[in-house]
Amino acid sequence: MKLKNRKILLTGAAGFIGSHLSDKLIEENHVVGYDNLSSGKEELVSHLKENDNFELIVADVLDKNRLDKEMERCDMVFHLAANPDVRAGADDTHVHLEQNVIATYNILESMKQNDVDEIVFTSTSTVYGETDVIPTPEDLGPLKPISLYASSKLSCEAMISAYCHTFDMKAVCFRFANVVGPRSTHGVTYDFVHKLKDDPETLEILGSPPGTTKSYFYISDCINGMVYGTRYAEDRVEYYNIGSEDYINVKEIADIVCDEMNLEDVEYNWTGGVDGGRGWKGDVKVMRLSIEKLKNLGWSPEYTSAESIALTVRSLLD
Repeated sequence: MKLKNRKILLTGAAGFIGSHLSDKLIEENHVVGYDNLSSGKEELVSHLKENDNFELIVADVLDKNRLDKEMERCDMVFHLAANPDVRAGADDTHVHLEQNVIATYNILESMKQNDVDEIVFTSTSTVYGETDVIPTPEDLGPLKPISLYASSKLSCEAMISAYCHTFDMKAVCFRFANVVGPRSTHGVTYDFVHKLKDDPETLEILGSPPGTTKSYFYISDCINGMVYGTRYAEDRVEYYNIGSEDYINVKEIADIVCDEMNLEDVEYNWTGGVDGGRGWKGDVKVMRLSIEKLKNLGWSPEYTSAESIALTVRSLLD
């Protein structure tokens, strides 16, 4: 896909990943940032207010009339808006249907009605569910998600594929490992730093030791990988795993956070977790993605999981 001199509708533009993506895309494109600020924050893009290549529209993708109004002046979509809380689905089974699936349906319908035929979608490693194939490649199947969040993202992928083949659109779907870095507003590293700021002697950790084992990658690697993969995408619907080339467990993350905060002898209080030590229902115990497909195009991550966590702690402390 071409990524120069485009008019891009970027949903979720004021979020953690969306704000960094805005920074990158405005270098060669005009970005119409679209965010309802439910989890995004206007201050994350406040530095772009004076940039002629960026504008922020505070609105919800569930508002179809407003969405159509902004879509009609764009020629490409980066769809990041979603409810990112994996745990929320266990308490509210409607939240991911509405904010992920129906929201994506609205995007696709608006694209169809306004002759916008290219979309980049941020999916998740959790669509694979629990798998014995580690690292996990894009062509693994069948996919068996274990959380409502993951099922909603897989539903969005399927709907995007169907629209592309029915209405001559093109799509790139990125399946993310855990993204960390400056401007993050949730996640294990974020939680640990804030808990230890409040109590530098003890740290409550969800699950049982050593916790889940997953891949973490830095926001700059995420943004560069997304732009790189989008530019090289050739198939009508392209899927890319994107993450680091290793993984670490929660105990190791806690150790890194304590080390970066210069804290010694912190007592770890594990909650015991659910379903064999998971932090919560639907929490995948082991995740590491195969990123060979994207690497074969010439992209590779700069940082390891441990380096990504350490850099994130420093940014949160700053």
